[in-house]
Amino acid sequence: MRIAAVGDIHLGTDSRGTLRPALRALPDRADVLLLAGDLTRLGTIAEARVVAKEFADAGVPVVAVLGNHDHHGDVPEEIALLLADHGVTVLEGESVTVTVAGGTLGVAGTKGFGGGFAGKCASVFGERLMREFAGHTVELAAQLGAALGALDADVTVALTHYSPVPDTLRGEPPEIFPFLGSYLLGEAIDTAGADLAVHGHAHAGCERGTTPGGVPVRNVAQPVIDTAFAVYEIGDRGHRLPRVS
Repeated sequence: MRIAAVGDIHLGTDSRGTLRPALRALPDRADVLLLAGDLTRLGTIAEARVVAKEFADAGVPVVAVLGNHDHHGDVPEEIALLLADHGVTVLEGESVTVTVAGGTLGVAGTKGFGGGFAGKCASVFGERLMREFAGHTVELAAQLGAALGALDADVTVALTHYSPVPDTLRGEPPEIFPFLGSYLLGEAIDTAGADLAVHGHAHAGCERGTTPGGVPVRNVAQPVIDTAFAVYEIGDRGHRLPRVS
């Protein structure tokens, strides 16, 4: 099964047609396309229209989560509906199963949020704003775990914007790790199980990592993969580690 993925494309109103040439080759190279958030620059409806038209009629199923940039305009629900009208499935604490040439692919997705990693993380304690900050990650991680656990597919993927592990943040300043991801996302993935976890957000990070439970993690932020999309091939259950095409 061939899974194409990219995040952090940050399309603006002046970005019409920038990805279409590369997307023409998508059906020949992959069975599905995953979008790992930050599809827009400022989270406006005008920018979302550009994204929607860019990925409409992609030739393969397109599944997405939104990122922090897509929330900046305070209209994430409208953006999700607009993308859905153009055939892009947007997940937030939900899952979808698609049938492709290699079998069935189940994708559970959430934006995720920050908070940091084991031993160096925020907790749901103290001022109301801190409780809300840490609690948001707790809630979204729980939703991701439940969505993953409900899947019954040949291959399962966890799709987030924020990172579930610190591995793929190497290259970013350690001081901002708490704003780039949370160990709770990784725990949810390990508890429910997955064949692959895909995220974006860390522009200066690195591509490859692994959850504590052994699930391969790939940072597909476009500045990291330096291409229109990366393709990962997953074989049978006995060969869990994706092979980069």
